[in-house]
Amino acid sequence: MNAGGRIEREYGLGRKRTDLLVIWPYPAGLQKAVIELKILHKSLETTIAKGVEQTWEYMDRSGAEEGHLVIFDRAEGKPWEDKIFRRKEEYHGIPIMVWGM
Repeated sequence: MNAGGRIEREYGLGRKRTDLLVIWPYPAGLQKAVIELKILHKSLETTIAKGVEQTWEYMDRSGAEEGHLVIFDRAEGKPWEDKIFRRKEEYHGIPIMVWGM
């Protein structure tokens, strides 16, 4: 990664693991971002609710300043414009970006 950053895959946080933890140097220390990946099952709102909670937990455990939840919709025949979205959610007052694709 540029500027000495790195991406940790399946980064262990106690008994749990985040899918991706992005770490890069910053003048005040290290910046961290959690990226949690989910496949859409049944309800989009349920997937988001559970995923945001999990992303927040990983952010809290890793000391990350940013959290992103990426949801993959594998429904056949569904137009891309119905699959792709971006929205901001909050959990315990912490913003988490949710990306649909």
